[in-house]
Parts: sequence; C-alpha cells; structure tokens
Amino acid sequence: MHHLSNMGLVRLKIRELAEEKGWTLKEVSDRSGVIYSTVRSYARRPGMTTVDFTAIHKLARTFDVRIEDLVEIIEE
Repeated sequence: MHHLSNMGLVRLKIRELAEEKGWTLKEVSDRSGVIYSTVRSYARRPGMTTVDFTAIHKLARTFDVRIEDLVEIIEE
C-alpha cells in the first residue's frame, strides 16, 4: 500500500465531485470499489496526512478526473 507522504495535509474533493455527478457517497463507493467507510471518512476529514494511494487512484478514475484534481493540498 502506497501512501502519499510528506505532502503535508491533504483533502480529497470527494463531496464536490460527487455532487457534480449527482452521486451519493454510497454510489461513489459502489462505482469505485473503495469501501464505503473509507469514502465517507475521506469525504468528511478536513485534512489528512496519509491517504491510501490505491483508493485515490480508483476514486480519480471513477470521477474521471486527474489525481491532482481530486487532491487538494492544504499545507505543505
């Protein structure tokens, strides 16, 4: 499992992207194959120091965005 380390705090723009598509977080989970509890915690947390890179990759592919468009770096 890869972690995005030493990037400071990151936030995943899951809620915004889901709203654009009209999807619930449960639908995001079903479509991406990322378990719901993970999707929910990533969507809720204002800043994280480690993120599962595999999950980010799946979510970006599901939303059809680049990883850079999914990940917001809050502080380096």
